[in-house]
Amino acid sequence: MADILITGANGQLGTELRHLLDEKGIAYDAFDSKGMDITDAQAVADRFAEVQPKIVFHCAAFTAVDAAEDEQKDLNWTVNEDGTKNVAEAAKKAGATLVYISTDYVFDGTNEGEYAVDAATNPKNEYGKAKLAGEKLVSSIMDKYYIIRTSWVFGQYGKNFVYTMLRLAKSHDKLTVVADQVGRPTWTRTLAEFMLYAVQNKVPYGYYQLSNDGHCSWYEFASEILKDQPVDVQPVTSEQYPQKAYRPRHSIMSLDKVKGTGFNVITWQEALQNFLNEVN
Repeated sequence: MADILITGANGQLGTELRHLLDEKGIAYDAFDSKGMDITDAQAVADRFAEVQPKIVFHCAAFTAVDAAEDEQKDLNWTVNEDGTKNVAEAAKKAGATLVYISTDYVFDGTNEGEYAVDAATNPKNEYGKAKLAGEKLVSSIMDKYYIIRTSWVFGQYGKNFVYTMLRLAKSHDKLTVVADQVGRPTWTRTLAEFMLYAVQNKVPYGYYQLSNDGHCSWYEFASEILKDQPVDVQPVTSEQYPQKAYRPRHSIMSLDKVKGTGFNVITWQEALQNFLNEVN
């Protein structure tokens, strides 16, 4: 019987985490929504009773940020709040440590500096509000937990900005990308490695913020992704590229607490190059 249980097993992060554990020869039980519907409290309780995990990596989430504003608003809340509550209660009963993945969208993006781990939250879209509700549930239900906020996630196993840019570059000779939203890109590999590092090294429980080091605008990120491609990348404003859900303009989260654990955080440029080398 494995000590580790993973939710959202087939998502972008869950898949990355499974590959990392496989590489290290670490056993785990991993479930997608068919194997364990986290919105069904009884199904979660039954699965936890069967597996009896000591560590739970809660990677399952509803992440369609724009859809969360209207047509899938209820699903966003059901998965990110109710589902997280079910997982936390089952983890608590099992005596497990819970690792919950949250988002920079819990902040409003009006801070000119870096957001400290204990900075005031003020989510401006439905996704951010539901993920913050999940954070509060985890911290109120659990004693042994890590809440890890991340941002601008990209990786090998799912839809993300890097793949979108590479795909569009094949059919366009010019692309326009928002230049007035600034943040930190996060490679799923780096995130998965810190999740495992935290539990293996028994770093103090609580809130953490993990992205790759450095920061950029979406335009700068796209320019780096496509620097070897024959495509002209042009900056535009958020007003020129309206989206349904509010996007924080300046969501640079402090990495000091993670660095204080001794975990090595590589730059987003290094992470991007490593990722591109893998997929190429």
